[in-house]
Amino acid sequence: MLAGVASGAAASLAGCALLDRDADGESSTVDGERALAFAERFAPTLYFDEHEQWFPTDPRPYERERDGETVVDGFDALDGYVERSGDEPADPTAFYHVVEYESSPLAVVQFWFYSAFDQFTTNFHWHDWELLQVFVDTDTDEPQLYVASSHSRKVPNNEFLDPDGSRRPRILTELGSHSSGLSVNEEAEHFQRLPLDGSVADITNSVVDSVEAIADIPLAYGLPRDEGLTLPYAVPELDGEPVYEHDDLPSVDADDLVADALTVRDFDALQSPPDLPERETGYRFDYEGATDADPDVTYDLAPTAELEHVADFTGPQLSFEFAVPEFAEDAFASHITTTAVPWQSTRYDEPASDISEPAHRQALADRYDAIGDASPVNQVVAAVTNAVADDDAPEDEGLTTVSSGVELFALLQSDPEAVPTFNGVAVVQDVPAGEHSLTVNGAGVAPHGETVTVEDGGGPTAAGVDGEIPVVAREHAVKLEVDPSEADSDLTDLAVEDDFAGRLYDAPLSGPDAVYVHRGGAFTTEVRDSDDEVGAFRVNPGDEERVRVEEPRTGKAPLASYLADVAEETRAEVAAVEGDGDSDDRDDDQNGGGRSNAVEGLANALGAVADAARKAAENAEAGDRGNAEQNLDAVATRLENVSRRLSEARGSLPDALARATDNRLEQARRRTEQAQNAEKL
Repeated sequence: MLAGVASGAAASLAGCALLDRDADGESSTVDGERALAFAERFAPTLYFDEHEQWFPTDPRPYERERDGETVVDGFDALDGYVERSGDEPADPTAFYHVVEYESSPLAVVQFWFYSAFDQFTTNFHWHDWELLQVFVDTDTDEPQLYVASSHSRKVPNNEFLDPDGSRRPRILTELGSHSSGLSVNEEAEHFQRLPLDGSVADITNSVVDSVEAIADIPLAYGLPRDEGLTLPYAVPELDGEPVYEHDDLPSVDADDLVADALTVRDFDALQSPPDLPERETGYRFDYEGATDADPDVTYDLAPTAELEHVADFTGPQLSFEFAVPEFAEDAFASHITTTAVPWQSTRYDEPASDISEPAHRQALADRYDAIGDASPVNQVVAAVTNAVADDDAPEDEGLTTVSSGVELFALLQSDPEAVPTFNGVAVVQDVPAGEHSLTVNGAGVAPHGETVTVEDGGGPTAAGVDGEIPVVAREHAVKLEVDPSEADSDLTDLAVEDDFAGRLYDAPLSGPDAVYVHRGGAFTTEVRDSDDEVGAFRVNPGDEERVRVEEPRTGKAPLASYLADVAEETRAEVAAVEGDGDSDDRDDDQNGGGRSNAVEGLANALGAVADAARKAAENAEAGDRGNAEQNLDAVATRLENVSRRLSEARGSLPDALARATDNRLEQARRRTEQAQNAEKL
């Protein structure tokens, strides 16, 4: 089972979705020759991955009667499709449905593509329906908007406003999931998120410029494997066994799934993200009546009306478990995926309800009275990065964050549908206001969990720290545990900072909690209580599998103890340099004595800070506010002496240690000020 979780135009509207949009006008179905003419005019070219197994087909051969209704059974469809395919895709077909808005020149041509199975990273399910919508002005015969479906209604679609009407649409179909990437520029077989070298991008979706971490990324799913990112695929299982071993699938074997080179059997067992091959184009499909095409495979066009007698597409539920970090042992959140019947969905007769980019809906609303204005609704957004060792830090004492080369997954436990990241961005759309548990996970990384509060009124909510969520490879992950029941006040928030990477985690705390951190970091763990009092604790994981903050209290005493710990830790490292006569950073013997004195002076200054901070902690613990505050004033003064001594000794210290001392000095000044301002002892 899968055991891993969870920019362009009109940025002023970015962060909206359309569940609360203004009402659209009435629409009616276009039938007969006129509908076929629309479909032939815009029948898309489809480019598939070389490893694709389930191409668009006709589900009617797999119909059966059940309880007086016509259904398509998942076992019948998957086994039958494999049996019928042989060396060529079986029954290649695209289904079309055309509607027009009453008293308006706006019509919509829908192309529905059915596949017998969906195998992806965050889900797999029997049956798969994907949709391309072409919004057309019937007065000018010009397309106004392309909307290509992306996984689910929780993920931003790939959309393009005002496409070139002289060329039929092109779709880049994602391997296994069949999510539809658009191709509108001259690079027909590749997806381009941003305009490059004078060419247009393949989408016109907007950015969310209010969240700096993702401000340069247009919010559309795109085609990750064609953008240099890795997507590991899961092996679908049913009743604890690979689906191809099921008795009701005699024609299906392992070779009928996504290739082994792209597949991961156990996400949870990987110690680091996998290195997998990038996308290469395989079959090119085109409408058999197109005169401007040279396809590998031609497909038929058929109206969806010929399928509307099918009441359901059935099959046993395939569910997933996503690891969620918790205080003791990680828990698991269930995740279930389903597929809907197209002609029973809202977007079948209300096409504009599927527009995920508010700027595009507003553009159509400005042109056509039949389309209602865009209205804001909630989004949760974040850039997902990797926390790695920083080469500029002392060994095992500092981190940095880098872009992830592997797409991950996000899950809100209030919603059973996980979403994949795209370009390292996690976006969950149409999120109800309130408190939600967010999990991010993926192949070879430890899970990240936090509580996210979504305010009512629409717009993006940035998860993580300023919209960034760093995750850690399992091979470097250490679980940092905090239990607020051991505190002497009502703890409300937990944050973790690294000496070099800065703040990596910041979220509400309501019970025992855990955060996975990189064992190569040097951390400050911060807790805050309902009186806005702060506590800080030094954490250096080393080789531990898990570390725990004992008695996570707030006030002057824990802050002063933290200051003593950091000062003593840094003093010991500086003193070790002082005694190292072979340091590469020393000048020649002529200056050695002066430099040695400078290092010794810095070590002594740090020791003086540690002494004063320790006394402050002792007096605070004893309830002696006056002496505790005097000791903290002495800490502040002595930190300035450390700053002067550091300037004198910098040339004698290894560069990494000098940088670490700078960073710790800044942190110590901030924590000293918090301790001085604390009301609580």
